[in-house]
Amino acid sequence: MSAYRHAPLSIGHDHGEPPGILRKCYDAVRHIFGHYVPYLLVNSHRSDDNTSPLKGAQCQLRSIWNLSPALILVWMLALWWGEYGIFRNSITGCDWHYWEKWPDGAAPHRMILVADPQLVDPHTYPGRPWPLSTITRHHTDYYMRKSFTIIQDFLDPKTVFFLGDLFDGGREWLPPGTSGSDPRWRNYGEDYWIKEYKRFGNIFFNEWLRRARAGLHRDHRKMLAGLPGNHDLGLGSGIKIPVRRRFNAFFGEGNSIDVIGNHTFVSLDTVSLSAKRQQDSATGRQGVGSNHEIWGPVEDFLENLKSEKSRVLDRAVRMQNDKIENDLMFHEVVGIRDPHVSKSVHTASRFEGSMPSVLLTHVPLYRAKDTACGPLRERSPPSTKASKDGEYLEKDPGNAIRVEYGFQYQNVLTPDISKEIIDKVGDVQSVFSGDDHDYCEVLHRGYTSPSGGIREITVKAFSWAMGVRRPGFLLLSLWNPLDETDKAINQSSEDQDSNFAHQQHQTIQTHLCLLPNQLSIFIRYIILLVITLFALLVRAARARNNINNDFNKTYTNGHVLPFTTKSRPATSAPAHDSSTAWANQSHPNGLAIRSTAGRNRGTSPYSFPGTTTNDRAMKRYSGVSLHDDPLDERWGRGRSHDEDDDHPKRKSAAGSSLGRVWREFRRSVLLVGFPVGIWCIYLAGKF
Repeated sequence: MSAYRHAPLSIGHDHGEPPGILRKCYDAVRHIFGHYVPYLLVNSHRSDDNTSPLKGAQCQLRSIWNLSPALILVWMLALWWGEYGIFRNSITGCDWHYWEKWPDGAAPHRMILVADPQLVDPHTYPGRPWPLSTITRHHTDYYMRKSFTIIQDFLDPKTVFFLGDLFDGGREWLPPGTSGSDPRWRNYGEDYWIKEYKRFGNIFFNEWLRRARAGLHRDHRKMLAGLPGNHDLGLGSGIKIPVRRRFNAFFGEGNSIDVIGNHTFVSLDTVSLSAKRQQDSATGRQGVGSNHEIWGPVEDFLENLKSEKSRVLDRAVRMQNDKIENDLMFHEVVGIRDPHVSKSVHTASRFEGSMPSVLLTHVPLYRAKDTACGPLRERSPPSTKASKDGEYLEKDPGNAIRVEYGFQYQNVLTPDISKEIIDKVGDVQSVFSGDDHDYCEVLHRGYTSPSGGIREITVKAFSWAMGVRRPGFLLLSLWNPLDETDKAINQSSEDQDSNFAHQQHQTIQTHLCLLPNQLSIFIRYIILLVITLFALLVRAARARNNINNDFNKTYTNGHVLPFTTKSRPATSAPAHDSSTAWANQSHPNGLAIRSTAGRNRGTSPYSFPGTTTNDRAMKRYSGVSLHDDPLDERWGRGRSHDEDDDHPKRKSAAGSSLGRVWREFRRSVLLVGFPVGIWCIYLAGKF
């Protein structure tokens, strides 16, 4: 073998140039994948191998792939629970079969009441900065859309009634040519109101129509949203006629009669009726004659209510009996100049019976000051009990709706208007209202009623941004069967509601369904986020320390490959000169030193005349140290502790340890955050 092949220096293709950085990287990668990866695969099960050359890297790899999937799984479960599971559980816990108490074989009509969606807009939080206001708007829409979708999927109500305050600043977005708007909202007008109407449709109408197109609504169903609130129109004399006309054009008349489940639902625009006896803002007059254009249509509706109700009931009964829906009219030819008004002629007698009346109003009826609202009120539950049988106090200031009014709001109607409404509607069994945002249930004993008292329930707000931690809606189950003569079948007294046993014939059962507490969900997310970041930070610090310590402990003498500390057995050899004897010695680490005695120190075939190979190499590479290999810097090997402390690169690396921890932490956050973000987008896309 030639002496050149035993040269201690690696000679490149240029016969003397040192290996470049690409060559070094290639050698390092080949060495890692050729030795360390197979070693890791073969010996990964040996937990007691403290001399493993990749123990630090193996620990780092295990820590990453043990912690990250666990955190991803925890986050996916937490998001599924917070964005869907808790909503489904809350709504399915209100299933009709859990609380209905009708006789066997009953087929009740099931419906829900939704109060105060009050879409968040610039009017809601005028001082809130841009990012937070936008997030609040989008998330409240998402919360209501998700809740309404799950309600349709699991409860499947046949009728949905909205009790007003569909918008928050609807009264402020004035049509063109309307004056009197607050200067803050002059830049918002008709176009902005149309956008808000589309928002409302995306939350509620779209899901209802989607199910109808899919054939899921096989029977006749209704969604009624024409009842206005004070945030939609204003209150009393503050109402603008163009604003009310626009609302009625898009949502329907605020005063209407609907026969649902053999009950007569009377919707009444009480925010307009409140203008009666208020001071006219234009003329300054106060009394019955002031603001007539505002409250006049509502008053006319009440005056004709009983006759109109009889006509609507007659039509509904004919439809149930598969008879002609509309009145029959005379068919006759008249001259174009001959004024003539046809009169209706009925082939059958009108419906002479009656059905229980249910009043829907945005503003609650008047009640005495400090009238308690019952145990289901969230803001201030009842303080004490009056007796041992569980009856609550009728007077409880903390548990009551405050009787007060202000600019564009009024907590309850006036006593005169409340009495007028009850008298003209007639046979009122129940009243359902909104506006207060919290639940309130009272029994009005002072109003004239066949049952001796009128039960009124103020429905909770449907949005979590309305001052209640747990929004909600009200479920109604209606059962009022008719006999062959279209007379109502009286219910037995044992089916009556225990809280209102004075009612002789119960035909309505109600149940308050609460939605999840969104703020508590946010708090749980924040706690989990803090735990996740802390765990990833600790893992990043420990992983960096482990790999540095393990490599420094293993490679303190500069060797890369594993070696043994056993000495080779001595062999007999003839005596040589000093160079030969030195070459036959064993290195203390057990590696034999290759003999160089047989090498020709003279001129190499590649040397210039007059020079030797060693002389040229020493001159050319006199400034190169074998300890300056970049791989040594990367893997932390080949130096003693003293050299590490004195070398300037080592000092710089020690100073950047926080940077290495930060890079590792950032990489771990991305590793966990990317799949979690994809999962969150998927859940949000479901609604």
